[in-house]
Amino acid sequence: MILEKILSPADIKTLNFSQLTQLAKEVRTRIINVTSRNGGHVAPSMGTVELTIAILKIFDLPKDKIVWDVGHQSYAWKILTGRNDKFDTIRTLNGLSGFTNRDESEYDAFTTGHSSTSISAALGMACGRDQQHQSGHCIAVIGDGALTGGISFEALNHAGHLQNNRFIVILNDNEMSISKNVGGLQKYMARMLASRSYNSLKKQIWDISHSLPNRIRRPFIYGAQKLEESMINILVPNILFEDLGFKYVGPIDGHDMEQVTHMLKRIKENMIGPVLMHVVTKKGKGYIPAETNVSLFHGIGAYNAKSGKPASGSTETWSDAFGTILTRIADTNPKVVAITAAMSAGTGLSSFENKYPDRFYDVGIAEQHAITFAAGLAAGGAKPFVALYSTFLQRALDQVIHDVALPRLPIVICIDRCGLVGEDGATHQGVFDISMLNFVPNLTILAPATAEELEAMLEWASTYMDGPVAIRYPRGTVIHSKDKVESFTPATAEVIQEGDKLGLISVGDTLPMVSEIFHNLVAAGHQPWLINLRSIKPLDTSLIDTLAKNCKNIFTFETNSVLGGIGSCIKQHISTSHTKTFNYGYPDHFIAHGKVSELNALVGFTSETLTKDILKHLKK
Repeated sequence: MILEKILSPADIKTLNFSQLTQLAKEVRTRIINVTSRNGGHVAPSMGTVELTIAILKIFDLPKDKIVWDVGHQSYAWKILTGRNDKFDTIRTLNGLSGFTNRDESEYDAFTTGHSSTSISAALGMACGRDQQHQSGHCIAVIGDGALTGGISFEALNHAGHLQNNRFIVILNDNEMSISKNVGGLQKYMARMLASRSYNSLKKQIWDISHSLPNRIRRPFIYGAQKLEESMINILVPNILFEDLGFKYVGPIDGHDMEQVTHMLKRIKENMIGPVLMHVVTKKGKGYIPAETNVSLFHGIGAYNAKSGKPASGSTETWSDAFGTILTRIADTNPKVVAITAAMSAGTGLSSFENKYPDRFYDVGIAEQHAITFAAGLAAGGAKPFVALYSTFLQRALDQVIHDVALPRLPIVICIDRCGLVGEDGATHQGVFDISMLNFVPNLTILAPATAEELEAMLEWASTYMDGPVAIRYPRGTVIHSKDKVESFTPATAEVIQEGDKLGLISVGDTLPMVSEIFHNLVAAGHQPWLINLRSIKPLDTSLIDTLAKNCKNIFTFETNSVLGGIGSCIKQHISTSHTKTFNYGYPDHFIAHGKVSELNALVGFTSETLTKDILKHLKK
């Protein structure tokens, strides 16, 4: 086993190409063995094994800074940079993160989890390096759809202007993001791949340069690059990266270890100014189930390593319920359109996409564009529903405020994976959306506790034309109630049980836990009110006022940060001196990765812990 002898990146530099090829096989086996138990981003990391090994073979870490975009392509990186002995713990409580993390290793140059940030970060590092007169290369590895994010083009434009030396962008072109890559950029890449004349010219230039003496080699390369720029405009019109100021190399086979390694060596030793190296890889490479079902294996739970089948049984999720309901609404409302940011399957919109392809828009990994695009659709008379994960909605706050709420455009933002999402960790926990949106004027915010409430809210939102609506719901198995919710109106909470002197206010998916707390308190001799809030904004102030008059203590529960959450708004609304309000949610720190149940126990957000805390307050 070669892998067992790799204790640091330096060990890779001693291996020949035959050994490197064997190492790649062993790394893939290691990834499959561990992720089949822990789950994870299998397909992205399987596609970058050879590229990872080649980078480690050529560059000197940690002097050279490697920034992996999103970070979910980095499992081979973790294994080969001194963390193989801990790789069994990836995505588990107190174990390795599923993404790159500066706190985890000196080899992780940047903490990532969201898309399209690598070029900006690596460019900043290059400028910092130059200001301090340091050596080393700064390299951004971007791909898996991340180039569809607008920030990546902002960074490319800036890098082309600055013209830093020893700055490299490696474009990992696997033709897929999470769902299939979309847009003009994908078509552009396909045209590049078909351009034999361009690649033939590249090879000839490199071959000639290596036959020249060293003293004239650099001047020749510089002149050849200038000539190449002119020829490119003839052979391959509109070469985007060259026009932005980059020297373009590729496309090359990202699974050809020898070719990738040699090309990186040439770039490192010879090329001046910013360079973009275009490698073509296959997502899921080396594991047939991942190659044939890349969307499933982009991010998967535990699975059978031999068959590739998920370990857990099929259950209806909140995302599934949302997609089914919205498709049904679209059957009778031709104005309804659905928008997502490279997450058609993840947000439950695959059925909508299949049934109404002309009313479905996947904008790529571009949440800002998704929101303003929806605003434009609404201004044109459509009824847009935008499905985004809570953690990714953070990227579009300005658009929500400026382009949607200010002009009161009637889009519906369907916020998936609110609250803790578990193994994906701090970068993905959806615990800020209430705090982030609650201060925005003209915005209605709703939180269903059951699939039936979700359906009623979506039905109401589909006909509401006086402003935007946000509906938040969690990851995981959806909860069904026995009774259908016939209609829904904002600012109306559900009184599940009237009580005396004590109020429990549940927000959205906290209801099962709060119901347990309710029964615990009843068993302890108390008579609590049990409220299902439903409407976060506007609040049911009439009911809140009633509770304030009848209760000495009110307790609120939400899967959001306690800072700026709905509990703090309720506390602010209640002005009576005799009523005390206590807010329960998530603490003011980033919550790491692990199972949701483990994380809730860690922060004390469980029915048992909260019951004890409430009883202490009541004794006082």
